[in-house]
Amino acid sequence: MSSMDREDFFPGRFKISSQTQEYILDALDTLHTMKRRELVFLSIFAGIVEWHILSPKYSQSLSLGRGGLRGGGVAWLLAAGTRGACTNCSSARGCSRASARPWHVAVCSQEYPEKLASRKKRRKEREALGDQAPPKPVPKTIENQRVYDETTVDPNDEEVAFDESTDEFAPYFNRQTIPKILITTSDRPRGRTVRFCEQLSTVIPNSHVYYRRGLALKRIIPQCIARDFTDLIVINEDRKIPNGLVLSHLPDGPTAHFRMSSVRLRKEIKRKGKEPTEHVPEVILNNFTTRLGHSIGRMFASLFPHDPQFIGRQVATFHNQRDYIFFRFHRYIFKSEKKVGIQELGPRFTLKLRSLQKGTFDSKFGEYEWIHKRREMDTSRRKFHL
Repeated sequence: MSSMDREDFFPGRFKISSQTQEYILDALDTLHTMKRRELVFLSIFAGIVEWHILSPKYSQSLSLGRGGLRGGGVAWLLAAGTRGACTNCSSARGCSRASARPWHVAVCSQEYPEKLASRKKRRKEREALGDQAPPKPVPKTIENQRVYDETTVDPNDEEVAFDESTDEFAPYFNRQTIPKILITTSDRPRGRTVRFCEQLSTVIPNSHVYYRRGLALKRIIPQCIARDFTDLIVINEDRKIPNGLVLSHLPDGPTAHFRMSSVRLRKEIKRKGKEPTEHVPEVILNNFTTRLGHSIGRMFASLFPHDPQFIGRQVATFHNQRDYIFFRFHRYIFKSEKKVGIQELGPRFTLKLRSLQKGTFDSKFGEYEWIHKRREMDTSRRKFHL
């Protein structure tokens, strides 16, 4: 191989010894002669160990090649420093010297010929039909391949409507009560948990932050009921980080216990907006489809007053995806009739339901409606409960 070819294939930013370069090129030539494309991708790992260590920039591509495509990551890694684009390589970076190195065509072929031919055929047919082309098939995802749940709620179900008209949240939805929230913490909270509670109180209107001072929840709940509080929120922490949330609806329950993660305070959010105003925000509850999900959604809805103040342009979102509840707080502005700009205000966090208990908090004698049992319930990745 000439010095020009070697510089094209092994650019200067890759500090590879000449012995390793010769090993890689000889192995590729030999394996191409043997017409064993499968062995190329398995054997090449041994030849680029030094390359991988000295170029951590491509370590992710290397691991992808091992796990997914047959040598796809390795093929991209070999072609990373070359010029032009290889006709057989789907990567943006390819090799313009495929004719000079026939084995490079074999390495760069990340797709089987039949699959590539059928893709080109479909593209030509779509271009020929133009606007009359059939819609593209919907890609398969875990969400749209979800296992059907028998408790999925039908909006026109009379039984569901009757149950919701007589449950513990009916006084709120009938506008008979006004939400009044007490936010407290576990014993001896640290600074991060205290700041999170203070910021959460600015999101939920008519909420008050009090500290436990060693009181048990069984003693706090009667005091909350006597002072006309409708909900109790308890933020638990572990190693100075908020990791749990207990939400109890007063006076008759239910009580939900969540695992909390990915907590971000306002100062930790990039491109955050100004401090939120005191206007009542709008509330979005998304993708709570089962009976259990409806109960959790109604519990979150009962934290906020009925009539939002649209002049504040603030919205609180509870988005359920794969049984993880993502909370975001935004301010929006209409730039035109079709464009809307949003700005996150914070805080943000993620919740995972662990249990739903009837009545108020009682860890010893409480009756549980639902408990998350991982070994029994998480048998399929496409099975969700909310």
